[in-house]
Amino acid sequence: MYNENTEHTGHTEKEHSVGYGTYVLIWLVLVGLTVTTVSISGINLGNISLAVALLIATVKSAFVINIFMHIKFEDKIFRVFIAIALMTLLSVFVLTAFDVFFR
Repeated sequence: MYNENTEHTGHTEKEHSVGYGTYVLIWLVLVGLTVTTVSISGINLGNISLAVALLIATVKSAFVINIFMHIKFEDKIFRVFIAIALMTLLSVFVLTAFDVFFR
């Protein structure tokens, strides 16, 4: 397929295909993890309740980013930028936790 921008930039478009079955499977996994989060919220886990909820949310966001946002198929530089953004978010969480716990 000829594209005007391909000739000038040297960048070719890669075509990737994710089947509907994969989308349905990931959606079912996300629904299952949401049900798990709601179920666990009713159980008193003490101090680890927040950690469990954040762990489940992390897994869910990894599925959404990789499959639905197609980051899995992008260049490595996009993954690096996402990793930097996640490290920044993690540092904000850690600094906030230190502020709350050591007041």
